[in-house]
Amino acid sequence: MSAVLPTYARFDLAFERGEGARLYAEDGTAYLDFTSGVAVNALGHAAPALVAALCEQADRVWHTSNLYRIPGQERLAARLCEASFADRVFFTNSGAEAVECAIKMARRFHWGHGAPERYRLVTFEGAFHGRTLATIAAGGQAKLLEGFGPPVDGFDQVPFGDLAAARAAIGPQTAGILVEPVQGEGGVRVASADFLRGLRALADEHAILLILDEVQTGMGRTGRLFAYEAAGIAPDIMAIGKGIGGGFPLGACLSTAQAGEAMTPGSHGSTYGGNPLAMAVGNAVLDAVLAPGFLERVRERGACLMQALERLAAAFPDLLREVRGKGLLCGFRSGPDVARMVRALLDQRLLTVPAGENVVRLLPPLTVTEAEIGEAMDAIARAATALKRESAT
Repeated sequence: MSAVLPTYARFDLAFERGEGARLYAEDGTAYLDFTSGVAVNALGHAAPALVAALCEQADRVWHTSNLYRIPGQERLAARLCEASFADRVFFTNSGAEAVECAIKMARRFHWGHGAPERYRLVTFEGAFHGRTLATIAAGGQAKLLEGFGPPVDGFDQVPFGDLAAARAAIGPQTAGILVEPVQGEGGVRVASADFLRGLRALADEHAILLILDEVQTGMGRTGRLFAYEAAGIAPDIMAIGKGIGGGFPLGACLSTAQAGEAMTPGSHGSTYGGNPLAMAVGNAVLDAVLAPGFLERVRERGACLMQALERLAAAFPDLLREVRGKGLLCGFRSGPDVARMVRALLDQRLLTVPAGENVVRLLPPLTVTEAEIGEAMDAIARAATALKRESAT
């Protein structure tokens, strides 16, 4: 029996090495990885630039804590601010910690303005914001809350995409609105540009903060550095993670100077957050994602993937029932139970990940090629054919 706490329903599969969009199992079998560590391995496996950055930093300084200046941290923060709406950055080890920081910052902002009663956030059904006590309360999913006592107070959930419901939920205790531009874990549900613009207008009207959870959508996943750009808006606070570390644990909470003005020394902290190893990798990821043409290629490959999925959905309408997504965050509603579909794809050596509403998510590395997309589509077609044959017998 494994000594690892059994909180994961794992496949009986282990990998010994990876390269680009492929992982190799212990027996040498190659798998096409359209999971990317759940949107983490943005540049694929063993990306040379990331390996070099990590090894170079490992030969110098691993960790000092935030008691001292960390030059790589200052550089990455400045670059993220230059490339976004933000003026300030707090570094974390994960997306959940970044969302926790965003929640604290929103509450602290109103406290600093003499309104400590404004601590509640409007959140949305189907959301996933992390696994801490506050973030599972923000997400509101019963299966994640079960067994952990009374949920953390301060979250008012409304239907995703319902601007009128969001307006109705705002009251004298509301501090802000927390939303994912695309609900990844919730089933690849894309917020419309009109909805995001409407939330921005609501926040302005009520003098509250708009907080975006771009842990899954950020760092180029949707074809823009950040998904909010496509809606022509800017948040006050934003949480990012996953892709920013390219596989190394790293997250960040970005904010305007005003939203973060009450976060004074001692109000928040992290022992490991922003350590030199993470900063070296984060800067190398940003080098790649901001390189000329990179995001344009992500948009092109995203369009290619979506079009190919639509063709498969037309060929297998009972098995691929609805194609969803943006950029290289794609998926389809599965006709069979999603676990059965994911297993059928695994049998075809294609790695995918399930999501809410019986959806199969496809999250290839941002460096995926058209040829690899074609391979993935062939694998889905083979899996669908096998499932169709099983249903007929």
